[in-house]
Amino acid sequence: MSERLPSLGLGMDFTHVPSEPRGSAVALLYRRVGAGVEVYWVKRGKALSFAGGFYAFPGGKLDGADAEVPVRGATGEEAALRSAAARELFEEAGVLVAEGAEALSQTKLDALRKSLLAGQLGWGAMLHEEGLTLRAEDFRSAGRWITPPAVPVRFDTHFYLVEMPPKARAELWPGELSEGAWVAPHAALERWTDGSALLHPPAVHALQVLGSFQDEADARARLSTPPYCPGYISQRIEFQRGVRTVALETATLPPATHTNAYVLGNGELLLVDPGSGDVKQYAKLLSLVAGLKSEGMKPVAVVLTHHHGDHVGGARAVKERLGIPLWCHARTAQALDFPAERLLEDGDVLALAGDVPQRWRVLHTPGHARGHICLVDERSRAAVVGDMVAGVGTIVIDPPEGNMRDYLTQLARLRDWPVTTLYPAHGPPLPDGPAKLQEYLNHRAQREALILEMVPPDGISLARVVELAYADTHPLMHPVAERSALATLEKLMSEGRVREESLQYFRVSR
Repeated sequence: MSERLPSLGLGMDFTHVPSEPRGSAVALLYRRVGAGVEVYWVKRGKALSFAGGFYAFPGGKLDGADAEVPVRGATGEEAALRSAAARELFEEAGVLVAEGAEALSQTKLDALRKSLLAGQLGWGAMLHEEGLTLRAEDFRSAGRWITPPAVPVRFDTHFYLVEMPPKARAELWPGELSEGAWVAPHAALERWTDGSALLHPPAVHALQVLGSFQDEADARARLSTPPYCPGYISQRIEFQRGVRTVALETATLPPATHTNAYVLGNGELLLVDPGSGDVKQYAKLLSLVAGLKSEGMKPVAVVLTHHHGDHVGGARAVKERLGIPLWCHARTAQALDFPAERLLEDGDVLALAGDVPQRWRVLHTPGHARGHICLVDERSRAAVVGDMVAGVGTIVIDPPEGNMRDYLTQLARLRDWPVTTLYPAHGPPLPDGPAKLQEYLNHRAQREALILEMVPPDGISLARVVELAYADTHPLMHPVAERSALATLEKLMSEGRVREESLQYFRVSR
């Protein structure tokens, strides 16, 4: 991704319009262990489009049929949401919470679950045929969370606290989920702290509350009143401890609409890529920092991954408002119209003091931009990667600033570092960093082979190469594709496989 190309979108309206949240329900299943509790969490499969690779709790969106299932003690939406929570809990964990379920054998429960998952039996029909009744008292309201407006797919999720029934068994079956297990809240939060378990804000809050469980009423009261969550929308997005994301609306390339600014650290703080010059946007970043300062944390610098406008738009204002220096690579500093106080080089380590100290290693990763850098946390190996990859959309390599050979070299370098979670400038985190980087390398290799195939010995224009090699790309995006196609042709020319003459490209015979 990069700043919007002048040739793209003339006369088009790219104003971001948030999508409408879909109703969904989550079951916080817990069991008592000694003086505390354990909760049942699941890991979503990496291939899932929403929150793939994240840890969560059994749940999902409402089906139309959920509203047709009677729930004793609830009506309307409250009944439908509880029905959805009960269905998802049975489908994902095999735990059927309903009056009469205790009389069913495990063999019978497994058969019902299999039929339900296969679509051979409807949820309401299953309950009716087995003489089972859902009860509102088994699904106690435990908070509501709405996905932030910047996210393309949004949910309005109601959480329900559910105690594990006696003699019931939780079991994960292979499918959309890759893991399922009972976990002590403190152990889950330790994994969130070390970056080995990514969590969304509702899950972090739930684990923090259940980690000091006293009784159900107290837990429900605290679950329903999370901090920093006006209108049920979290203002603190911290997928792993000490890596906070603030999505700022910017003039970037579609389908992306925002650039992620990151606030790193658990004491001393780095602010990475405050990309919007709109005061209403960077005010969100400043508001987060103000809250962290009130808790004793201290911003020490603004860091830029590179110089493109959708990454630097608010940098000057933010650094001046906070009275902190700007750090970036020398090549980035040359492109700015305001000074940088420190020039970062490959191998530099940015050490941040705090209750959980961090050390971020600087990697100079040219290709998308000559001064592009990534930051890799030495402890968790999570990487803030700017425009090396994207969680939404694509990456443009735009000559002469962009260089395809350099870009591919740096993709391979990051893959082999190795890194873990990638935090891109656009879109959500990518939990399996090496796999995503290899996917990018494979895709570029396939595209290069296709471009080379389209170049005949008797010559072809760049526009025609794009038309043929990017037939799978919408014509509106061809101006963007043309820049990456040119970068690929330049790589092929440097390797002696293509030559250029009078804006025509010729394949070189070997």
